[in-house]
Amino acid sequence: MASSPCGNSNFDSGLEIKTRSVEQTLIPLVSQITTLINHKDKPKKSERTLAAIHRVGQAVSVAVGRFVAVGEAIATENQELKDEMGQACFEARRAGDAIAQLTDVGSALPCQSDRHVTVFSDRTGMVKAARLLLSSVTKVLVLADRIVIKQIITSRNKVLVTLDHLERVSTFQEFVQIFSQFGNEMVEFAHLTGDRQNDLKDEKKKARMAAARAVLEKCTMMLLTASKTCLRHPDCESARINKDGVFHRMRCALEQVIEIVTEARSCGDNKILPANIYNGIKDFKSIVECLRENLYSLSPQSVCSQLEVLVERTEDFTDSPYTSHEQRQAILGLCQLARQDTQQLVHAWVHAQSVHAKEATEDMEVSILKTCQSVNDLRRELHKVAVSRASDLLKVHGEQLPLRALKAAGAEGNLEAVGEYSRKLTEQKEQLVETCRLLCHVSGTEPLEITCVHAEETFHVIGPQIMSAAQTLALHPSSKIAKENLEVFCEAWESQLCDMALLIREINDVFEGRRGDKRPYLSLPRPGKLSANLKTANAVKLDAEEQTSMAKLGLELRLLSSDVDAEVEKWEDQEHDIIRQSQSLASMAHNMHLFTRGEGLLKTTIDLFHQAEVLSEEGLQLCSSLGTFSTQLVDEEKSVVRTEMEKLVALCQQLQMGAKTPVQGKTATFQKVDSSIQTTRSILAVVLSLLPLCNKLNRKYKSERSSLGSPQDWRERQDASTPVKEEGALNGSKNSNGFGVKSLEQHIVGLNLLESK
Repeated sequence: MASSPCGNSNFDSGLEIKTRSVEQTLIPLVSQITTLINHKDKPKKSERTLAAIHRVGQAVSVAVGRFVAVGEAIATENQELKDEMGQACFEARRAGDAIAQLTDVGSALPCQSDRHVTVFSDRTGMVKAARLLLSSVTKVLVLADRIVIKQIITSRNKVLVTLDHLERVSTFQEFVQIFSQFGNEMVEFAHLTGDRQNDLKDEKKKARMAAARAVLEKCTMMLLTASKTCLRHPDCESARINKDGVFHRMRCALEQVIEIVTEARSCGDNKILPANIYNGIKDFKSIVECLRENLYSLSPQSVCSQLEVLVERTEDFTDSPYTSHEQRQAILGLCQLARQDTQQLVHAWVHAQSVHAKEATEDMEVSILKTCQSVNDLRRELHKVAVSRASDLLKVHGEQLPLRALKAAGAEGNLEAVGEYSRKLTEQKEQLVETCRLLCHVSGTEPLEITCVHAEETFHVIGPQIMSAAQTLALHPSSKIAKENLEVFCEAWESQLCDMALLIREINDVFEGRRGDKRPYLSLPRPGKLSANLKTANAVKLDAEEQTSMAKLGLELRLLSSDVDAEVEKWEDQEHDIIRQSQSLASMAHNMHLFTRGEGLLKTTIDLFHQAEVLSEEGLQLCSSLGTFSTQLVDEEKSVVRTEMEKLVALCQQLQMGAKTPVQGKTATFQKVDSSIQTTRSILAVVLSLLPLCNKLNRKYKSERSSLGSPQDWRERQDASTPVKEEGALNGSKNSNGFGVKSLEQHIVGLNLLESK
């Protein structure tokens, strides 16, 4: 934002808006000021125009006064910001008063215009006041945002202190007491950082924050079991190594969160995004295509050098022992073709320069197109190799044979077998780590690159931790806690494999031109609209251990909702009721998955139960559509669809009854949450089995009707036989006045600048 011409020239130097909440709060103020500055400067102003300008000016002044009062209250409560906040509030009040004076046009009659300065006679003054107001208000908002950062740092510091205490405990009783405190502090930290993640404008920072929070989420349960194992077996070296690894990883993740929110520069920040082929190809194509506009900005040698750097990066693929001979030859062939096309381009380019051409010649244009096509073909081949290898690995490792063998060998106390299967797991880990590096090359966006790096680091760290946990169990085969500890680390490995499957799907979406973003389902019920019992219910936030136990269910829900979306995309008729309702179910299930991570629109258990009711209603609407669809089918096909439909009806009714049933106490609430998510998972599983079947039948009957030349369109008959549905919040109609949750309201509440008109 430019410096204000009406105040200290250094007042807002370096001021930058980094969060959506600050940006959104400024929008109405900018709108009102734009109205004042851009008014039509007619020789004659009607009374209506004068009154409107006066009203807008007064509204701005009053809103600024209220805003400043909030800012001054914040300054009083936070002494370290008192001077800066006081100066910003003073400038904002001064600018508001100036705007009020300049818009006081009620008495600005022609005969008085010489004595009364207004927006009409002093347009420059209005522009200066507007700039000062925007600058000072932005400064107040950014200073208020620092308080949120301070809260996150304070919360992190509390977690670190408790983490140190946990690491030094020597008795179970002391551990249980401190871990309970740690859990509460982690819940607070999770909510603060989750809100901050949602509010960040920078997608790269959001991805880094998500990666750090995922580490903390998964490590919380590992910390619990690793610490208990170490307490039970204090002389066991492998148990101590296992525990130390968890504590170290949690501290690193906590530090990464603080680096993101405070924008601290660290050496790790430079390592997180290695040079990748996708960006190399993008940059190379950009350079080549720019030759159309300017033949003399670059040298031919620099373009050839850029291509060689690009080809060198493909060695990660060609040098890999896991790349097949056919794949290696295909990549090398495409690299050679790109070299040949680039060489032809250079010849045409040099010739064009020799005749002093002002723009690309016809030969150059052909060479530019061929060069871009050859590097595109190279990118496509590399994408295919990386994604196919990742998919094949997931299929091979989906049965988790090394993990099962490690668990069995550990339980038998067979250290030799544990060593043997640890070597097999190490080989699997190395394959997955290298595959993550290849995926990073073709990921397509910085957030996905960060996710690939996170996946690589996770496999690299968890693999040895599983081995140390298995060794501990082998040394103490009768230890229940050692067995539980190994199970937790194996689940973390399986969870990362699930995340990798989603990552592959998202990389494919980007490659095919689909960003793969989930459409948020915003038709959440308004409080008191659905369930009378919810009026008196108390919102419950789950503690760290409970949220961790939800993680596996949440991941399954996320995979199922993505699978439903993938099946939906295969339908030709995207407006079909079955498709529309299935999309709604997948979106709501995704919201419930985000709840298990402490993110998204659903903040408390009451929000979750609201969402479960809406999902059950939408599921029953889908059953109605399936019933109508089945009337077009023959007996055998109809029987299959109706059997699945009956399962869906029963599950939706079960979810609805469970969500409406009032519960008391934290344990009962947690069980209700668990039940709601499990039933939702079952609902999606049935929908996923129905979608391909219905799609196949839909195509079959459309083809038959087309060949028979039926005079009546099947879609019309379906609509005619569908009972009229009542519009409302539950079916997601456009007229529905649904309840929407704004991003990060907490730290900006009370800073609304203007009254709604």
